[in-house]
Amino acid sequence: MTIRTFALVCSAWIAGAVGAAEMVLMPAGSFTMGDDRGEDNEKPARKVELSAFYIDKHEVTQQEYASLMNTNPAKFRGDDLPVECIRWTDAARFCNERSKKEGLKPCYDPETWECDFSANGYWLPPEAEWEYACRAGSKGRFHFSGGERQLANYAWFRANSKETTHKVCSRKPNPAGIFDMYGNVAEWCNDFYTEKPAGGKDPRGPASGTKRVLRGGSWQDRPKKISSSRREADDPATADICQGYDTYGFRCVRRAEK
Repeated sequence: MTIRTFALVCSAWIAGAVGAAEMVLMPAGSFTMGDDRGEDNEKPARKVELSAFYIDKHEVTQQEYASLMNTNPAKFRGDDLPVECIRWTDAARFCNERSKKEGLKPCYDPETWECDFSANGYWLPPEAEWEYACRAGSKGRFHFSGGERQLANYAWFRANSKETTHKVCSRKPNPAGIFDMYGNVAEWCNDFYTEKPAGGKDPRGPASGTKRVLRGGSWQDRPKKISSSRREADDPATADICQGYDTYGFRCVRRAEK
């Protein structure tokens, strides 16, 4: 699917009950995930087919998080800034609370943290969904042309962030109208980390593991650590700012009803 087609199809959106959080419709389709020119854990490039889903237009903000969770763990304070200092489990709990707020079935079992992908509530994006939404029909390292010299137009990263997060939607969006897929805060994905992720239909990652995937890079990263296929991971219960904890945030997805 071309970038132009994505721009037209993804113009549809829904608004949930959490503030004015908008979601962008990602149509069902296939794409090439990974990059044979990237790091070892981005290889091999492989074909992935995905069902349609909605994804948040921007990273979950502090106002949105606090409105449901009655707390704000962020180091860099501001209602319109992305919430950070977020464990993976914090993000999964938020997904469940958002689901309940909107009368949807929560996806996460709070005992095992297994995700029920048949539920109609919110979950953290499997990394295949994250990369599909990030690419929005593009095939290169970035979802825009011009390479690293254009990155500051689309992302908050080490060269322009002044060592802090910034208001969501304050850089240019990708072709699907989604903001901050690069930089600002790195985003937790649902998947347990594996060096060699699978392709195929709606891949969800391994059934178990010790780390969860992070995507997109953050305000502290150099350009070489930011791309559509770049993969990082950390302990889902991490609480150590020295380990990058104040760079971790998230956004939600939900399946599109047929």
